[in-house]
Amino acid sequence: MKIRRIPPRFMNSPSHAALALLAVSLALSGCVERIAERRVRSALVDAGLSEQTSTCMAKRMVDRLTIAQLRKLQALRGPKRSAAEYVLAVRKVGDAQVLEVTASSAALCATGFG
Repeated sequence: MKIRRIPPRFMNSPSHAALALLAVSLALSGCVERIAERRVRSALVDAGLSEQTSTCMAKRMVDRLTIAQLRKLQALRGPKRSAAEYVLAVRKVGDAQVLEVTASSAALCATGFG
């Protein structure tokens, strides 16, 4: 099998270099988002939520909260609890947006719309 080399002039074009950089950036951002979602799901399970609820909530929360806000939630480890009990615990974090996103995620996931 003969491997065809890309001519060096291909990457000399600014538009081709930008396109390659964009492709790499998109690929990496997808990986980072999946990693963040897994970590949030794991933190929710550690906080006492079920796997199913944690998976559903993590998808929404990663899209709506900053990394700093998600880190605040990592401290909420505890015994097995319901989504409603978790929302009450999140209230202690003192961040209105975190509470709003968590409460709406819990409600949507509990009803099957999440």
